[in-house]
Amino acid sequence: MKQWNIYLMLVFVMFVWGANLPILKYLVTVVPPVTLTAFRILTAGLVVLVILWKMNLLRIPTKQEWKYILLGALSNVVLHHYFLNMGLAITSGTHGGLILGTGPMLTAISGAIILKYFPSRFQWLGLLLGLSGVTVSILVGGGESSGANLGDFYVFLAILAQVLSYMVVSKAARTLDPRLLTAYMLLIGAVVLIVISLVQEPRGIYTFAETKPLFWVLFLASAVLSTAVGHLMYNYAVGKAGATKSAIFMNLNPLFSLILSAIFLGEILNYRHFIGLFLIVAGVMLGSGAAEDMWKKHKKKKMQQPKSS
Repeated sequence: MKQWNIYLMLVFVMFVWGANLPILKYLVTVVPPVTLTAFRILTAGLVVLVILWKMNLLRIPTKQEWKYILLGALSNVVLHHYFLNMGLAITSGTHGGLILGTGPMLTAISGAIILKYFPSRFQWLGLLLGLSGVTVSILVGGGESSGANLGDFYVFLAILAQVLSYMVVSKAARTLDPRLLTAYMLLIGAVVLIVISLVQEPRGIYTFAETKPLFWVLFLASAVLSTAVGHLMYNYAVGKAGATKSAIFMNLNPLFSLILSAIFLGEILNYRHFIGLFLIVAGVMLGSGAAEDMWKKHKKKKMQQPKSS
């Protein structure tokens, strides 16, 4: 697939992921968060399995590949979706979107540390700016409850778990199709989440019987489009373009989340939200290495220009 097609795919994924935040914020007010995410992920996993079966991509993984699948299921599915839904149950969609915007910066920094590559001064500055943006977003509207701040922390743990999973996906993609990896991770992660939900929310499953048609429309949109198709596309892009380059596009995620949360949830945006967004995007550009690369290319181009006599 051509490079620009990968980039268009990533923009689409960021849009459906941005839309997923306000959808999830609504869904967790109807069904308890862990129960909701367990069956949403199970639905997504089954959809991915059917898609891959139609594409003749199904196969049994090797013993080494199973290690990556289990690690990915734990980090990318169980921990990420558990903390994301727990967080969104007690914080706002705008806060959740802003905090999820730190993904590219955390991906670049954690990838550099794991690969034993010491981050540059630009990347450390990006990390500082990104964390400052998260702090500003959490402190927006000082009158919010401590529960909302705990929700913000849960969302941050969710994106941290997802970022670490991208390192696993990048390594596994050397021998295992990222789309097949996605299917196994979703199904295994869903089973674990169902067990957790039965312990933590024993009567949560009964709330599905009390839902309205709108709930099921949004549930399927979230499970099929955002989770199944979105994860398929993103993990495929990570396998083709690499974790750091793919993560740069995640700076679109908080932008879509902010706009759609304001439209569909009626959440009010103020100047602090946009300060937080600006700091996070600046942190993304520096922390991912994109700004440094652009600066180096600019200097190289300038040096190659012939000097006027």
